[in-house]
Amino acid sequence: MMVGRGEGQPAAGGPALHIPVLLDEVVSALCVREGGVYLDGTFGAGGYARAILGRGARVIALDRDPKAVAGGEKLVDASQGRLSLAQGRFGQLDVVARGLGVARLQGVVLDIGVSSMQIDEASRGFSLRHDAPLDMRMESKGRTAADILAEEDEETIANILYHYGEERASRRIARAIVADRATAPYRSTLQLAEMIERVAPAKPGEFTHAATRSFQALRIAVNDELGELARALFAAEAVLAEGGRLAVVTFHSLEDRIVKQFFAQRSGRGQAASRLLPGEPKPAAPTFAVPSGQPITPTESEREANPRSRSAKLRYGERTGAAPRGADQELLALTRLPRARHRRG
Repeated sequence: MMVGRGEGQPAAGGPALHIPVLLDEVVSALCVREGGVYLDGTFGAGGYARAILGRGARVIALDRDPKAVAGGEKLVDASQGRLSLAQGRFGQLDVVARGLGVARLQGVVLDIGVSSMQIDEASRGFSLRHDAPLDMRMESKGRTAADILAEEDEETIANILYHYGEERASRRIARAIVADRATAPYRSTLQLAEMIERVAPAKPGEFTHAATRSFQALRIAVNDELGELARALFAAEAVLAEGGRLAVVTFHSLEDRIVKQFFAQRSGRGQAASRLLPGEPKPAAPTFAVPSGQPITPTESEREANPRSRSAKLRYGERTGAAPRGADQELLALTRLPRARHRRG
């Protein structure tokens, strides 16, 4: 289950309610230098930003959630001008950095997924532990999960559940949603969770709720999380200085696959000029050097102290001096649903 990202403490002076995942490993991967400028694309409660500030660096921080930005005001005040915090998507991190007069960054960190704070706030509809509206929006604007279930056709709903949640019973669940919505559209988390538990119960020995994968899939669809991740990787490549570091913490195989493939492509892994056919163009120069020994995962002690870190993986790379390659259609294809054929499954 991709629960989401672990977060740091609330703004300066607040209680320590959330734990940033792989904090020491992320700071080490970024190779934080005093006086450098680093971008935290997923501010949350400020765990990574606080640690980077503690090394004497400047931080530009982003978060899609306006509540997270508001909650960081005390840390901004305490940073003595070294923390800039703005609401925005990390897929546009290069635009934000340049808008603040920063042409090159020494590091970028991305902690993918929904935050612990968002999960714990029942009214947001991210968790199936509480009965709440089927919302799941990180920015509180745009279509909700309830809208998707009310408006999309059966095949599209099934594709969302299968592609983004790896839900094996996706067609059965989608069929039930479409059959029910004419008289009882799905508007609450409990309503949806109870139906999924009824039509596709968890198998013996499974410890997660039967609706976990479907909830994850809907959240990813509502927030275009995989598309934002791909755009953030391209943006980081564009704005990182030579020698700058990109560190990405993921919590699910879908996310990790995108990050892994990005670093493989950008580092030239598996490409050899001697194997090219006559007349075939040489591969582009690597834009990242990727150290061995990845992915980095939490220690046993961290997993015990913070169960939400169990599935976390950290991958990182160092920017070379090669020109950025821009958007990659092969990578973007991993973020999209297969085209609906409008057939009932």
